[in-house]
Amino acid sequence: MQKDFLEHGLNFNRRRFLSRLSLGLGSAALGSLLVPDLFSGASSEAGLAPGIPHFAPKAKRVIYLFQNGAPSQLELFDYKPRLREMMGQDLPSSIRGNQRLTGMTANQTAFPMVGSFANFKQYGESRNWISDMLPYTAKVVDDICIIRSMHTEAINHDPALTFFQTGAQQGNRPSMGSWLSYGLGSENKNLPSFTVLLSRGRGNSQGVYSKLWSSGFLDSIHQGVQFSSGDDPVLYLRDPDGMNKFERRKFLDQVSQLNQISYEEFGDPEISTKIQQYEMAYRMQTAVPEIMDLSKEPDDIIKLYGTDSMTPGTFAANCLLARKLSENGVRFVQLYHQGWDHHGNLPSEIASQAKDVDQASAALITDLKQRGLLDETLVIWGGEFGRTNYSQGKWTAENYGRDHHPRCFSIWMAGGGIKPGISYGETDEFGYNIVKDPVHVHDFQATILNQLGLNHEKLIFKHLGRRYRLTDVSGKVINDILV
Repeated sequence: MQKDFLEHGLNFNRRRFLSRLSLGLGSAALGSLLVPDLFSGASSEAGLAPGIPHFAPKAKRVIYLFQNGAPSQLELFDYKPRLREMMGQDLPSSIRGNQRLTGMTANQTAFPMVGSFANFKQYGESRNWISDMLPYTAKVVDDICIIRSMHTEAINHDPALTFFQTGAQQGNRPSMGSWLSYGLGSENKNLPSFTVLLSRGRGNSQGVYSKLWSSGFLDSIHQGVQFSSGDDPVLYLRDPDGMNKFERRKFLDQVSQLNQISYEEFGDPEISTKIQQYEMAYRMQTAVPEIMDLSKEPDDIIKLYGTDSMTPGTFAANCLLARKLSENGVRFVQLYHQGWDHHGNLPSEIASQAKDVDQASAALITDLKQRGLLDETLVIWGGEFGRTNYSQGKWTAENYGRDHHPRCFSIWMAGGGIKPGISYGETDEFGYNIVKDPVHVHDFQATILNQLGLNHEKLIFKHLGRRYRLTDVSGKVINDILV
């Protein structure tokens, strides 16, 4: 105990000495101007200086349009005419193999294959197959890369969604946006480096939880900031009643001094983080209202995204906000659009859901491109897994549902050094198994980090004696889809 007391005293004296040290402060100040995140963000465990990538990046930021609930690839991107020819026939056991099934279809005695009610056509110079439910996406098909060979281990929504966002099926891991904040820092000191926007479609919805944008074991300064569609887009950002901006500045200065004393005494990094969060909230008071105001957007932009873009909280409005946040330096903008869980009544529900997102998703690509921002912005569209080629329960050609299918599904990526106008990977004629170029979730994550100049094997954080990374102990960059 006496030893601990002496150690504490030595640390305290050392901190007092360093806090009062004047020699070299000029150099430190200059360094903080040249490298804004020099004294915050990633530690040496990340394998890089804070705010500096491992190598030259192709992208500066990410907009991730996550379609929560798992869109059916067979109705949107993976054209399988054979399923129509074999409508109602039982899926051969040789094709199904030992695939794990959910509790919703594990007891089925038959697995009747169902072809898509939607029609497909080839579009653009790339001649990629796109469903007629996505007419706007079809117009930008030469700007996107469709990956048809995604696969994952998780078979239920929560672990699958968590896996995509954090690299693990369990909670308490940093999300992808938090890893990027940790590794690269912020581009705009008046805005968080990681923001979250939520919207909901008309279909069956799965939950979205704050653990998905948690910083996990990283400093909490790296957690995502959720923006809402109400009068207060960020909670508790406004000055309290009876307090003006000058008074709040004085109050924050005094709180900061008290926190600094606590930090010097105890050395808890979360105290330093809290100081940064208070300061960020103060600066956001000016920046956020201006960005959230869509009334100044020109008519041609509103027409591009659709009239829904003027209704706060819609997917279209959030896509427009994502563009504004991204062009103002937010490193990672995460959208979640709920309503894709189509176990039954799929034809009518997916048509409605596709209409919700099609125009705005394509508009975001067009808008970024015409502003010269697409090359430096990586845009991603997709869900947590795919859908089975057989019907769940009773079916007709006009009405059916599809169960969860982690073995193969489709997403698309655009901009940020991704090859445009290509498709990557193939599934079999039944749309059940991958036959060419499989892409695992960790491969997908490694590729995203790569495009932002980060080596996924070097972006690490030591926690409880183990070195963690977003891709855990696997993952490889998908070089064939890179420019």
